[in-house]
Amino acid sequence: MNPENNKKPVAGIVHAVAWAVLFGMPFFFTGREQSVTIESYLRFVIVPLSFMVVFYINYFFLIEKYLFIRHTGNYLLSNILLIAAVMFGVHLLMHFLPHPASEMARPAPSLQDSIRFFTVNAFLYSLVAGLSVAIKMTGGWYKVETERKELEKSNFEAELKNLKSQLNPHFLFNTLNNIYSLIAFSPEKAQQAVHDLSKLLRYVLYDNNQHFVPLGKEIDFIRNYVDLMRLRLPEQVEVKVSLPEEGYEGILIAPLLFISLIENAFKHGVSNSKPSFIHISIHVEEGEKISCTIQNSYFPKDNQDKSGSGIGLVNLQKRLELLYPEHYTLRCERVDDTYLSGLVLNLKTKQS
Repeated sequence: MNPENNKKPVAGIVHAVAWAVLFGMPFFFTGREQSVTIESYLRFVIVPLSFMVVFYINYFFLIEKYLFIRHTGNYLLSNILLIAAVMFGVHLLMHFLPHPASEMARPAPSLQDSIRFFTVNAFLYSLVAGLSVAIKMTGGWYKVETERKELEKSNFEAELKNLKSQLNPHFLFNTLNNIYSLIAFSPEKAQQAVHDLSKLLRYVLYDNNQHFVPLGKEIDFIRNYVDLMRLRLPEQVEVKVSLPEEGYEGILIAPLLFISLIENAFKHGVSNSKPSFIHISIHVEEGEKISCTIQNSYFPKDNQDKSGSGIGLVNLQKRLELLYPEHYTLRCERVDDTYLSGLVLNLKTKQS
């Protein structure tokens, strides 16, 4: 729903209430000894009506025609002519309407009184015109600000969607490469891996279309992914996984953030001829933070390796900046023959 459409009825109600108060002033401030007659009210209502003329001619016509395109001189001249015409019209109407008896007894105003009267009224009409400008400019600012926020949101959605579209093929490429390596020495394991992959793809392609998903689903996905990766690992590879079993009910996180780090560990942490290890630990700290820590042996791939395009960590960094700006900690470093990576998310900020 467009916020601008919601704003129009509210603005109309505000205008109606403001004018109703102005037109009802004689009924609010007349004492008990006095009464509002038709003649006195007709003479009173001329002034608010003239205010409306000045206000709405500015609001709907002059401001957009001149002021918004910076023709200030034309705008000021138009208002001078408008106010002069309105004051002249009010003067004529006041002259032809019947005068109350109290005014009939008053002496004719002097030239000085007339000049003072017209000066004060010209100032009041100028204030009305200025009020119209202020309200119109505020409404214009609100509209521009709303459009800017909508544009930022659209850009955010587009960039996030683009990053996800990169992530899914990247994940699929790496996983299919692992299954391909199984086919040569264990067709049965490869068949099981395809079955497991179908469950993972269901989550990747369908269940994570929202910006945030239940943490339980993400943990199940990680557990299934690790089980799939175990099928191709040599016996000398030690894999330890610690995932939370409880304490995450109601927690939402952005999907597929940890998988890039886990993929990286399986890609660079396994050797077919040397002892190697991968230790994965994810835990929730009192529902406020979730930490993922990964340690793995480090066996960097050569240029001939085709197990991935290397976009995973870059993609992860961009998604974190979009989804958890200033509320995450990402650490990746090599210490001797061990590679350490960790990601801490401040969940309390995103859910409050």
